[in-house]
Amino acid sequence: MTQNGDKPVDGLTDAAAAPPQFLPPGTRQRHQPPGADVHDSLAYSWPNGYRAVELDLFVPSNRTGPVPCVVWIHGGGWLFGSRQVLPYEWPAGSLFTACIEAGIAVAAIEYRHSREASFPAQLHDAKAAVRYVRQFGPALGIDPDRIAVWGESAGGHLAALVGLVTDPALEGREGLTGPSSAVSAVVDFYGIADVDTMPNFLDNFPQEWRDELERTGQGAPAEPIDVLLADSPWPRDEARRLVSPVHHVAADSVPLLLIHGETDRIVPVSQSAELHDALTAAGASSQLVRVPGADHVFSGTDPMPQIAAGVEFLAQHFGLRE
Repeated sequence: MTQNGDKPVDGLTDAAAAPPQFLPPGTRQRHQPPGADVHDSLAYSWPNGYRAVELDLFVPSNRTGPVPCVVWIHGGGWLFGSRQVLPYEWPAGSLFTACIEAGIAVAAIEYRHSREASFPAQLHDAKAAVRYVRQFGPALGIDPDRIAVWGESAGGHLAALVGLVTDPALEGREGLTGPSSAVSAVVDFYGIADVDTMPNFLDNFPQEWRDELERTGQGAPAEPIDVLLADSPWPRDEARRLVSPVHHVAADSVPLLLIHGETDRIVPVSQSAELHDALTAAGASSQLVRVPGADHVFSGTDPMPQIAAGVEFLAQHFGLRE
């Protein structure tokens, strides 16, 4: 759930990867992939009372026709994070570059954090981003009929919701409301599937993180799910049901690729297994990849094979592979 340019900047070790306190100059530029036409800071929604919500769009420069696009949703426990950076355990810009090299455009989006607005604001924002790309993408070289969504951690959870939620009551009215928010496929890196079977976040908090918080005087962190649902418009039990992707599974759900570290200390691999089992039981298409020895954000392993697997999954569903 951590993000940075390419290394910790607040004195933390890799094992104690708490949210960075700042980003060094030039971090953002390192994440603009080579070989892409860059469309920066596109405001896709202006929620009443909030800042503009923006995305950065990267489109392969060598395209010979319309290309597919994946909407990228960053992690951060719904509490922090930025479209501009990937987890610092990953090579800088690696996922964006891999997509561009495969002929897939990337729309890296912001969304309202949970202290700005409670759920379903985050889902509404992500769906608004899909609608924006579908509406304006063709003028920038994007095929509006080939759009997918990909996220990690909190972003993986939101990606699953974007793909699985079809209830018009959860669509939202942010941004453009005419185009569809449907997607062709979902890649979910270690996202939460069911908040009722998800262990308490603080119970899983690594001891070295606790030690660092005590050293810096930050105190115990908030329980992210509680913050996310603090002011949701539904009763508690209904809010917990609606925020859980597993409760939106249907036989005609879009194909999902779930990749999860087997030793993830933040979101246990059982979360992805639960969603995979529900999808397969319903007759939907789902693939689950367990990564041996991988902690959250694939820490302790090389993330590049998992990124490559996500790109290959999308390429196949986009018809880029024979």
